[in-house]
Order: sequence, then C-alpha cells, then structure tokens
Amino acid sequence: MHKLVIMIEEIPNEAQFDETWPEFLHVSERMPGLVKEATCRVESSLYGSVRPILVHELYFDSLDELRAAMSSPEGRSTGELLQQMTAGRINLFIADHKEDLIENIQSFQHNENNAAKT
Repeated sequence: MHKLVIMIEEIPNEAQFDETWPEFLHVSERMPGLVKEATCRVESSLYGSVRPILVHELYFDSLDELRAAMSSPEGRSTGELLQQMTAGRINLFIADHKEDLIENIQSFQHNENNAAKT
C-alpha cells in the first residue's frame, strides 16, 4: 500500500482554512483508486524543522494507482484546491505504507523472549 502524505503548516487564516476543508475532502475523496484516508490535527511538534498543524493521508493499493490518481482530473483539482487553501504552506510525501497489528508484534516479542531463554 502507498500513501500520499500531506503535511499542512501553520497558515495565516486558519478559520478560512477550516471552512474550506470539507470542500477539499469532497474533491479528494473522488480520486480514482483511493481506498482509505486519515486526518490528524497535530497537537504539538516534538522535534524537527517541519511544524505541521494537520497531516492528511490518502491511501492507494499501489504506487502506480497513487500516481494515476494524482494525475487524474480529480487529483489535479485536489492539488489546486490545496494550494489555494494553504498558500503553498504544505509538504507532500509519497510513502510505502506498512502496518502491523499489536498481536503480531507481541507474538514476535514472545517468540524472541523464548529463544533467548534456550
């Protein structure tokens, strides 16, 4: 799975941004191949030079599907609207997304601990 990560930095008119956010979601959710999305309001930045106020992730089954979605009319409209809403105060990343459930992590830790005992 691949995702487009959108990190939105502090913007001059956050109230106006909040008003247009639902429009952004409406447009971005029409991107072909989109399988999931997530939005996080950043409560505090602990380290680093990037200071986002919001992180939005758009998930696709493959890198090819993500790229096709970005170049689609819906993807271009999404990008244009995002630029207008943020005055360009964004960082975009494409990431190869991997997840693991806590049960799998604990199982691995349990097996590792058993191996250390023998």
